[in-house]
Amino acid sequence: MGLPESSVGAESLDMDRIPRHVGCVMDGNGRWAEQRGMARTEGHAQGEHALLDVIQGALEIGIEWLSVYAFSTENWNRPEDEVRFLMNFNRTILRRRCEQLNELGVRIRFVGRRDWRVPTGVMKEMDEAIELTRKNKRLSLVVAFNYGGRAEIVDAVRKIAARRIPARRITERTIASYLYDQEMPEPDLIIRTSGEYRISNFLLWEMAYSELVFTDVLWPDFDRSHLFAAIAEYQHRHRRFGQVQ
Repeated sequence: MGLPESSVGAESLDMDRIPRHVGCVMDGNGRWAEQRGMARTEGHAQGEHALLDVIQGALEIGIEWLSVYAFSTENWNRPEDEVRFLMNFNRTILRRRCEQLNELGVRIRFVGRRDWRVPTGVMKEMDEAIELTRKNKRLSLVVAFNYGGRAEIVDAVRKIAARRIPARRITERTIASYLYDQEMPEPDLIIRTSGEYRISNFLLWEMAYSELVFTDVLWPDFDRSHLFAAIAEYQHRHRRFGQVQ
């Protein structure tokens, strides 16, 4: 569904029904830049401001977990200069914004593969952000970086096989316990920007019963009012979790 054109304020939301965990597929940065005759990388830079406003909106209404899709395992197939930019860009975001997020009480976490493709300097910035913010409790910001939902499930199965757990003992709970972040709750709401109606390999296991909201807004134009509009739509739905109610 498309979100309404008009702005939605926090005062219009039912504060007793705020989703605990919201996930965002931040899509449309490149198209936003191309529509303005800019390099695709300029769209990613503008997307940083959108992300910060959404984080502040999440803090405003008391969302506990916010997960964002920053770089997928498939993004390595993009043009080499764009991949190089994204690696350096994500590193500089951490360096530039980490202290600010720490002061806001945001705990930074990462999910994804830590393999040879991720530069050592980027992983160092990630570890420093985790350590600096690990005691914060207002909001857990989960950054999916070098992440793929299928890869996460494959990695979980590999760990289970390495532990030689008998097949008869493997349950959904077993697999869930070997995912990248066992503390992270399943998302209540997933938002996808830019008019695409697909999930693109984001939190495939975790989103089994998530509510999905799609919007035509490109990520650089997305702000907290769009977040609130998505939550307003979520609050109009009745979650059944497979039951008849």
